[in-house]
Amino acid sequence: MSAHRTSTLGAFSVSLSVADLAASRAFYEKLGFAAAGGDEEQNWLTMRNGDAVIGLFHGMFDGNVLTFNPGWDQGAEPLPEFTDIRELRRQIAEHGIDAPAVESASGPGHTMFVDPDGNAILIDQHR
Repeated sequence: MSAHRTSTLGAFSVSLSVADLAASRAFYEKLGFAAAGGDEEQNWLTMRNGDAVIGLFHGMFDGNVLTFNPGWDQGAEPLPEFTDIRELRRQIAEHGIDAPAVESASGPGHTMFVDPDGNAILIDQHR
């Protein structure tokens, strides 16, 4: 295990870029997922199967994204304490990962970067 540690990144989900939101929803429902949030009129849904969470997004981004949400547990409940996105971004940058600075000084914010294989990683704090 590496000596480099970063604080907990928060709840994890995979954000999928889908061609047809209704078809993707129907497909994942067959696998036991159920809609847990989102807005189909805005072209996105969050789906859950136990602790597994996926987001379905139509026309919002290219490719799939690994998503972490500081401040939330895997059951979409707010955590009483969590590491703020600005601190997470600082820790990530200290380890030599090029992650853009968070624009706001407090509250919601995000940063996005890619792993060595080109997989997009989003850290998206909602509160």
